[in-house]
Amino acid sequence: MKGLFVTGTDTGVGKTLFTTALLHALRDLGVAAVGMKPVAAGAAWRDGGWVNEDVILIRAASGVAAPPELVNPYLFREPIAPHIAAERKGEVIDIPRIEAAFAALAGMAEVVVVEGAGGLRVPLGPRRDMADLAVALGLPVVLVVGMRLGCLNHALLTAEAIAARGLALAGWVANAINPDMAAYAENLAALEGRLAAPRIAELPFMADPDPVRAARLLSPRLLGGVLDLPGGPR
Repeated sequence: MKGLFVTGTDTGVGKTLFTTALLHALRDLGVAAVGMKPVAAGAAWRDGGWVNEDVILIRAASGVAAPPELVNPYLFREPIAPHIAAERKGEVIDIPRIEAAFAALAGMAEVVVVEGAGGLRVPLGPRRDMADLAVALGLPVVLVVGMRLGCLNHALLTAEAIAARGLALAGWVANAINPDMAAYAENLAALEGRLAAPRIAELPFMADPDPVRAARLLSPRLLGGVLDLPGGPR
């Protein structure tokens, strides 16, 4: 089974933009891929049910149709830290339940792209966090770096945490979330010199994030290498 775990330097750094762009790019390469958002916090009532916007986008971008309960096993209404939302709802975020949903998705697709919530150390309960989930799923990690002041520290600390958990950093993405970032090029160079993984893409600032446009900026050659697609990109 091939797949990736997408994490970020923080919340709001473009994880969903990259996840959906990657799903579109894989469709263009002829790869049957499905996205997964195991835990989502923040929902709105629509068409008779609670929905999360990120989950909607991920399902729409996936090349394989899958039941919503597999794509998103845990949905909480409040846009707060998942473990707090779970406590308020009287639920426990159960990693084996997420593993079972992942296994079901893996049976439907060639690649499963899993998007975490927040950053790598976001708690899922008293003793578990997103890194534990990535370990349980056994997936290499792609780090989305929100390019803004402070991103160097956040990116390098996250890379250290990835290594400390025995996870592989498959690649990283520079996402220009601040159009006025000072010394952008110098910060990008600092990351390239310090992160021991290839830069998969550099996404420009988008006032209205467009995953189809972003997909065109992903390198098929690098995607083939990161995912170890048979024979490289199709």
